[in-house]
This record gives sequence, structure tokens and C-alpha cells, in this order.
Amino acid sequence: MWYETVEGTDIVVLDRRFKACFAGHVRVERLWTGARWCEGPAWFAAGRYLIWSDIPNNRMLRLADPGDQISVFRENSNNSNGNTVDNQGRLVTCEHRSRRVTRTEIDGSITVLADRWQGRRLNSPNDLVVKSDDSVWFTDPAYGIDGDYEGDKQEPEIEGCHVYRIDPKSGAVERVIDDMVRPNGLAFSPDETLLYVADTGATHVEDGPRHIRRFAVGADGRSLAGGEIFAACSEGLFDGFRLDTEGRIWTSTGEGVHCYDPDGTLIGKVLIPEMVANVTFGGVKLNRLFICGTTSLYSVYLMAKGCKPG
Repeated sequence: MWYETVEGTDIVVLDRRFKACFAGHVRVERLWTGARWCEGPAWFAAGRYLIWSDIPNNRMLRLADPGDQISVFRENSNNSNGNTVDNQGRLVTCEHRSRRVTRTEIDGSITVLADRWQGRRLNSPNDLVVKSDDSVWFTDPAYGIDGDYEGDKQEPEIEGCHVYRIDPKSGAVERVIDDMVRPNGLAFSPDETLLYVADTGATHVEDGPRHIRRFAVGADGRSLAGGEIFAACSEGLFDGFRLDTEGRIWTSTGEGVHCYDPDGTLIGKVLIPEMVANVTFGGVKLNRLFICGTTSLYSVYLMAKGCKPG
């Protein structure tokens, strides 16, 4: 496997707290290029591999560690977008074209977890996270049905774009957030007392939201309160993001990855020479940040660790 130092990449320290996240000699590496729109990276610890989506090319790709060898994991992926790993080590995926959330079983078969809410088809599930109680939380903007580039142009059946929860026992789909324009990336804090959700409504509404909101999770593990703005994006839009064990948010932006302290301070940046859509933590120690740029996959080693695989 070849590695290269990429022109236009840099680690920018805005606050001394960010400097502690890196060894002094670390650089950003470009691992592969050749996609149209990279998204949804998910790390599978048992197999030591990364899976991510190339949405317009209707495929999913795989990086195997050690060696960082790249191969096609799945063709005809229904224009898959977000991916994650559940608590049993299975792949869970948001599919634009089929307008559903699916789980790939250990034998390779696919189970549909959600494709409707109150009898109406979902818009185009975008990103998702699995909680420790096995519930699946996902966002459902309409990017996959707005046109034919990331799915199939279709009419929405649900008014608005919302956030949903799939109950782990009954499989019931419950709407948990209904006041966003275009909900996108989402993740829980390490102790799961907080849920962060990005709203990329500025893509469709003039002066629309380009921020991450923070919700308090109730004692029942499913109800939400609050929803205040945690951070506003200064470069493009927030899309997908992940948290480390210290509660720092590592989020995609138009210029790379921004890192926020739990107190909301932007403490540093990892500059990438193209728009970034999503990130995840991987590697044996969960200290390698994988970065999905528009056309390429990047990584950088950290002194920080992801709070969970996927």
C-alpha cells in the first residue's frame, strides 16, 4: 500500500487542547481516490476492515487492515449512504434508492429494519447510529429523492424531514425529532445522555440551518429534550461526525474536519483539499480517524480514541 503526503492538508491548532490529540510527526494520508461522493464510513473491529459508500456510483468499498488494500464490497448498493455497526457486529445501512434502513446479517442476507412511518414511505434515510440498547436512530432528509444523482427522483410521501428511532424489540418506527429542515449526521455522547444532530437545511432554504443541535436523552433512553444549537458551521456545512472517548466532536465540513470540545469550543481543524462528508474512528486501537472526502479516502492517527466502533 502506498501513502502520500497530500498538498492542501494540514493540522491547525486553534486551542492548546487540540495539540494533545496528535503526535508531533503525524500527517494526513490519502489512502485511495476514485469516487464521486464518499460517505458513511464504518469500522468493523472483528475483521479489521472499513466499509464506506460511493453514493453516485451505487457501490460500497472496503479497506482491509493491515495493508490498506481496497476492494469493492458491494455493487448495486441501492445508492447506500450512511453505515454503522450494531452491537452484534453487523452492518446497518441507509439506502437512498430503496428508501429504507437495512441490516446485513452474518450469512450475507439483508433484513429491512425500516422503510415506512405510519404507512408512508420514508424519504431517503441518510445517516444512523445504534444505541447500547440496540435501538437504531436515523435521519431522513430527502436528498436521495430530490434528483437522480444519489438515488431516484421521486415525490415524498411524508411531510418534512425528521429523525426516527427503531425499537429493538418491536421494530416500531417512532419519530423523535420533527423540527429540523434537513437532519443529517447524528451521534450520541460516550455515556449516551446526549444526542447530537446536524441540520443541513441551508442546502434548500436561504439562510437555513448549518449547525449541530444537542438534545438531552431522557431516563427512559428514548425521549429527548432541549435541542439547543451546539455549534454553527463556519465553512460549508456539517454532515457526518463522530465523538471520541472525551466527548469531543470530530465533524465533516467544507474545508475538512473540525474538532469541538464538549463545551462547544472549536479547538482545531484537519484541513483536507476537498469537501468532507463523514468520518469514523478505526484501527486496532480506535485511534485512526478515517475521513471521507468527496472523491478520496484519507486518514490520520490521533492520540484520541473513538468512543465505539462504527
